[in-house]
Amino acid sequence: MQKGKIGVTTENIFPVIKKFLYSDHEIFLRELVSNAVDATQKLRTLAGFGEFKGELGTLDVRVSIDKEAGTLTVSDHGIGMDADDLDKYINQIAFSGAEEFLAKYKDSANSIIGHFGLGFYSAFMVAKKVVINSLSYKDGAEAVRWECDGSPEYSMEKGDRSERGTDIVLYIDDESKQFLEQARIDALLKKYCRFLPVPVISGKEEEWKEGRMQSTDRDKVVNATAPLWLKKPSELSDEDYLKFYHELYPGQDDPMFWIHLNVDYPFTLTGVLFFPKLKDNFEVTKNRIQLYCNQVFVTDSVEGVVPDFMMLLQGVIDSPDIPLNVSRSYLQSDSAVKKISGYITKKVSGRLSELFTADRAAFEKKWDDIKIFIEYGMLSDEKFCEPAMKFVLLRDTDGHYFTLEEYRKLVEAEQTDRNGDVVYLYATDTEAQHNYIQAATSRGYSVLLLDGRLDAHFVGLLEQKQEKTRLVRVDSGSVDSIIDKGNKKSVGLTPLQVNEMSTVFRSQMPELKHANVMVEFEALGADTLPAILTNNEYMTRMKAMAAMQPGMDFYAELPDSYNLVVNTEHPVVKRMVEECSSALDAKVAPLAERIDTDNAAIEALRNDAPDGKLSPDNELRVSDLEKSVAEARGEQEKLVAEYAAGVPVVKQLIDLALLQGGLLKGEALSAFVRRSVEML
Repeated sequence: MQKGKIGVTTENIFPVIKKFLYSDHEIFLRELVSNAVDATQKLRTLAGFGEFKGELGTLDVRVSIDKEAGTLTVSDHGIGMDADDLDKYINQIAFSGAEEFLAKYKDSANSIIGHFGLGFYSAFMVAKKVVINSLSYKDGAEAVRWECDGSPEYSMEKGDRSERGTDIVLYIDDESKQFLEQARIDALLKKYCRFLPVPVISGKEEEWKEGRMQSTDRDKVVNATAPLWLKKPSELSDEDYLKFYHELYPGQDDPMFWIHLNVDYPFTLTGVLFFPKLKDNFEVTKNRIQLYCNQVFVTDSVEGVVPDFMMLLQGVIDSPDIPLNVSRSYLQSDSAVKKISGYITKKVSGRLSELFTADRAAFEKKWDDIKIFIEYGMLSDEKFCEPAMKFVLLRDTDGHYFTLEEYRKLVEAEQTDRNGDVVYLYATDTEAQHNYIQAATSRGYSVLLLDGRLDAHFVGLLEQKQEKTRLVRVDSGSVDSIIDKGNKKSVGLTPLQVNEMSTVFRSQMPELKHANVMVEFEALGADTLPAILTNNEYMTRMKAMAAMQPGMDFYAELPDSYNLVVNTEHPVVKRMVEECSSALDAKVAPLAERIDTDNAAIEALRNDAPDGKLSPDNELRVSDLEKSVAEARGEQEKLVAEYAAGVPVVKQLIDLALLQGGLLKGEALSAFVRRSVEML
C-alpha cells in the first residue's frame, strides 16, 4: 500500500478550500458530475480514434445516496484511472508550481482554484473523507483505491473494482447532512446538470399509486442530453422552442419570438435568447439568462457576457470560451468576454432588423411589447443604437407606426419652425391631453404618443441623433408658440392692460400644492379656448427622468411649473379687458406712472454712480424710492385683487384651465361646481 502527502508544501490547502468555497459549497456536486461526464466523453473520443477497442457498454453517470452509511457516491463508466493517473491528477495539484502556489495565492482563493483547477477537491467542502475506486480502460490496468480524510495525507492501494470507470465516495460530514437527502440532490442536479451530454441517473422514478407517490424500479434520468440550443434551427419547429422555453420558465406566457445563437469563430458560442412580454413598470431583472459551459450550468449572473439591456431577455448561452474563476460562478474580466458581448449585441440587432424587414405588420403588432427593450438598448449601448435607428418605430396618437426616416418626411414640411428645426409634438396621455392633441391635429400637425417609462430619456436621444430636431410635449404651450413660424400675432394689450390683467389672474389663482403658475398672454384666435394651462417642457422632462435615474433628486424636489396662457382674442377675455380698464385705469394708471418714474430715478442714480458705488446720500435716496415703488405696487395689486374678487368669470376661466390640466381638485373643484351652477 502506498502512502504519501499530496504535492503541496503546506498543510493548509484544505482549510483554505473550505473557507473560501463555503458560501458556494453546493457546487461540489456539479464538479464531480462534470468530471464523470468528462471521463465518459474522453472514452467516446478514444473509441472514435480507435485507441479504445473494447465495448463501450452503458455510458451514464450515477449519483447514489446511502443514508445509513452517510455516503454520497458519483459513479461513471468512463476512462477510469490507474495509480499513475491518481498520482498525476489527484496527488499533485496542478502538476507544477505546487511549492509556491499557496504563498502566492493565499489571499485569493479565486486565483488559487482558477489557476490550479481544484474541482475534485471541492468534495472536501462537504465530506470528512473521500474514497476513489477506479479501474482504467488501459489493457492490463489494475484497480486502485485512494482515500483521504481532508488532510494532505492520503493512502493508495490496490482496489477491487471490476468494471472500467470510477466511483467517488463522499463520507458526508455532520454539517452537510442535507446532501444525503434525495430531494436536495435532485434539485442540485436539475440546477447544474440538466443538460449534460451523458445521462445522469439519480434514484428511481416515482408514480402515483394507492393514494401516494411510490418508487418504481425505473432509473430516474435527470438531464436532457441533447439540449435544443445545440440543434440546428432548421431542425426545430416553433413548438420545440416554446416547449423548451416553458421547461426553463414554467408558468410564464409564451415569448414573442427568439434568437438562436450559433458561432464557432473567433470563439465558440451557442444559445437561445427569448423575448418575453415585458411589463411597463420597467425593471431590469437579473438572473433571467442562464450561462452554461459545455452544457454545465455555471451561473445566472451574466453581467459582462451580455449588455445590460439584454437582462430583459430570457434564455441560455453556452460557451467554453468564457473565462471563469474559483467555482466557475463568476466571470473574469477578459477581452473574450467583451467580444462575446459585442457578438450577441450584433446578433440581436440583426435578428430584429430581419423581423422588421420580413414582416413589418407583425413587427408593429409586437412593438408595444418590445419597445422598452429596444429603447433601453439604444440608450445604454451605442453598438446597438446605430443599427436600431433603422427599425425603431414611432407611434402617433392615431395608432400609426413610422420609422424615424418615414416620420421626418411626414412632418418636416408642416412642422418646421422659423429656425429650421423640425418640431416633433408628443403626448404622454391621450386622455389627459386630449384638448391639446385636438388643437394640434386641427392645424394639420401630427402628435406622437410617448407614454413609456423610458420615453423621457428617449426624447433626448432622438434630439441628439437627429440634426435640427426638437421634441416638445403637446401641452407645453399653444401650438403657435411651440412651432413658432415667425407669424405670431400681437396680443393687442397696452403695457398697463398687461399689468392689470396679470394681477387679475394671479390674485385669484388657488394655492396649488407643490406647483407654480405664471400668467402669459397670447392671441390664439376667437375660436380657441379663453385660457389654457401649459407645462414647462424642460422641468417636465427633467422630473420624469429624475423619477427613475439616481442622482437627479434635485429635480424631483422642485415644484411643478405651469403657465396660464390667456387668449386675448377670445370674446370673453376681450370683454374682461375692457371692463377691467374701465373700472381700474383711473386708479391704477397714476400708481403705474409712479412706479415707472421711481424705477427710472433708481436706474439713473445707479448708472451715475462711479464704479457702481452709491454715495451715502444716494443710497438713502434709492432706499426711499424702492419703498415708494413697493408701496405703489402693493396698493395697485390690492386695488386689482379687490376688483377681480368681484368678477366670478375670472375664477371660472382659471378653474376651467386647471380642470383641463388635471389640477383642479378637492375644495377648489367643489367651489368651481357651485359657481358653475350659480352662473347658469
